[in-house]
Amino acid sequence: MTGLLGWLLEAQVSVAGSPVLVREIVGNGFGLAAATLGLRRVVWAWPVGMIGNALLFTVFLGGAFATPQAHDLYGQAGRQVFFFGVGLYGWWRWSRNRSRSRGRDGVAAAVEPRWATGRERLVLLAVAVGGTAAGYPVLAALGSWGALPDAWILTGSLLATYGMARGYVDFWLIWIAVDVVGVPLLLGGGFYPSAAMYLVYGAFCVWGLTTWWRTSRAARPDLVPITSRYAEAVA
Repeated sequence: MTGLLGWLLEAQVSVAGSPVLVREIVGNGFGLAAATLGLRRVVWAWPVGMIGNALLFTVFLGGAFATPQAHDLYGQAGRQVFFFGVGLYGWWRWSRNRSRSRGRDGVAAAVEPRWATGRERLVLLAVAVGGTAAGYPVLAALGSWGALPDAWILTGSLLATYGMARGYVDFWLIWIAVDVVGVPLLLGGGFYPSAAMYLVYGAFCVWGLTTWWRTSRAARPDLVPITSRYAEAVA
């Protein structure tokens, strides 16, 4: 295959003596750009992220696409497919909401951040446990590298993306939990750019959590968690 597409599928660089696919670097770059746009609640976060999903899907399936890594991460590859689908939902939802919300700076915001309710959190927790338990034997049977952590990363990533689409501040916490598990898994599998990006995402998520939390307090102080309101009351 020739041309730009051929180069993107085949190009590699050497990092610390190990071959790394250029499309893994580019795909993670799109992911970081999407996270930045998501932090600012810009609708374009979704289509930009979907481009990164398509690229990273080809990275984690070495059996179908030429990759220098010795391991396939089926959970990582599968989550790119689900990301794409949830991305369509998020794109639709944020586009629909954008015209209904306008920030203090006069710029229309695509979503109004809020903390999930107690019932919504119970649902998220149930799906997290059930999804990880159901995904583990499937990924293990497929021979995925690190099937149990891979199952959590798949489930947690989908929950975080869904939470972002709904505007839950909690989604940043889910992403942090995904990053904590993802870094050692990706390092063990030799996916060094993705592991490095997970570290960047972790720090980014702390920033995003703080930003969305402040926005939710300014817009709806009645939705601030009870522990925060108690701390303010006794301060």
